Amino acid sequence: MQRERSKQLYEEAVKFFPGGVNSPVRAFRSVGGTPLFIKKGKGSRIWDADNNEFVDYCASWGPLILGHANTAVLNRVQETMQNGTSFGAPTELENDLAKLILSNNSFIEKIRFVSSGTEAVMSAIRLARGFTGKTKILKFEGCYHGHSDSLLVKAGSGLVTFGNSSSAGVPESVVNDTIVVSLNNKDAVKQAFEQFGNDIACIIIEPIPANNGLLLQDKEYLQFLRDITKQHKSLLIFDEVISGFRIGFTGAAGYYDIAPDIITYGKIIGGGFPVGAYGASKEIMACISPDGNVYQAGTLSGNPVAMAAGIAQLNECLKPGFYQGLENKTKKLIEGIIAAYKHPTIPFKIFSIGSIFWIAFTKAEKIQSAEEIDGDSMNYFRQLHASLLEQGVYLGPSGYEVGFMGEAHTDVDIQKTIDAFAKAFETLN
Repeated sequence: MQRERSKQLYEEAVKFFPGGVNSPVRAFRSVGGTPLFIKKGKGSRIWDADNNEFVDYCASWGPLILGHANTAVLNRVQETMQNGTSFGAPTELENDLAKLILSNNSFIEKIRFVSSGTEAVMSAIRLARGFTGKTKILKFEGCYHGHSDSLLVKAGSGLVTFGNSSSAGVPESVVNDTIVVSLNNKDAVKQAFEQFGNDIACIIIEPIPANNGLLLQDKEYLQFLRDITKQHKSLLIFDEVISGFRIGFTGAAGYYDIAPDIITYGKIIGGGFPVGAYGASKEIMACISPDGNVYQAGTLSGNPVAMAAGIAQLNECLKPGFYQGLENKTKKLIEGIIAAYKHPTIPFKIFSIGSIFWIAFTKAEKIQSAEEIDGDSMNYFRQLHASLLEQGVYLGPSGYEVGFMGEAHTDVDIQKTIDAFAKAFETLN
């Protein structure tokens, strides 16, 4: 497989961008080698700058649930762009997308569109603080919520502690308002509320943690978080930037039938364009400016092109059997890969929910916290990833990232992928 053009582009890119990329994981540091520069995508396939073709399970990190360059999405976008691309003023398309979401999602009553998942979460945290009048937040090691300061915090030492900054440039004063505990640990959450309960504005969690492995939580644990936040007059935020509209139209809230106070969304509702959103009850959303005193604004919020793409995509997602079809494809892929695995000594599992799957080299039947992931096992993923690329299968370039099935994936794609995995398994050592 030729990669000369990608190498040339990367050598040029390092002159312009830190690490040669505009988002860290793209640099291929976790898997080695030169990052592929993608030239185009259609359906389930992408092509790099050297014209190598791949079956794509990254899907721009999840939002391309219909596949690349979907005809319905492109047609709606092209039609909209003829009338302009940005106004910084209200458009009917914002109403249309909001109506589409709210009329099919009983977990939120009002919504605010923003330009990214990070912005949605940042705004949701501010809203929780403004509504409760409290300052501290509780998050979980292993959940990623974007790169705003208060959420770039990792666990400190001890059962319950204020976290440590996981990025330079995050002030200690910000870190001191973020409490970090392990996932799937009720005692740690209880202790946090015993120590700081009167000051905790919210718990924020990915109800389906999918940014540091796929750390599937039990419904009973999520219900525990719902109960303890109510008990202490704190809010529960579900960060559904990945899971929202991906495992079902109502996301993890609908899947587990648990109603959080605030939900954040992103990715999928933009149909491939930059977008995010947060929603809650009318009472909580009344705190947002201009109705209330919690300020949040954005020139590109509700951008008409993103709104049009989102309308086209989500209408497809609402078609009968859409999500069951995705889950069936995912199960077929996983069953085929598992059947092909014959290595006598290296353990291997695939964890999944809906159309999300995660490859893990582990003996564990469940992995529910970041501490349970064996960092050394990422060496096997590095070998696997390299072999799959050579055979035309593209996964996100990190063993901690998940894969995504899309409507555009075919039985031919699935069989090609299974065959590629079978050959890749032979390279493991």
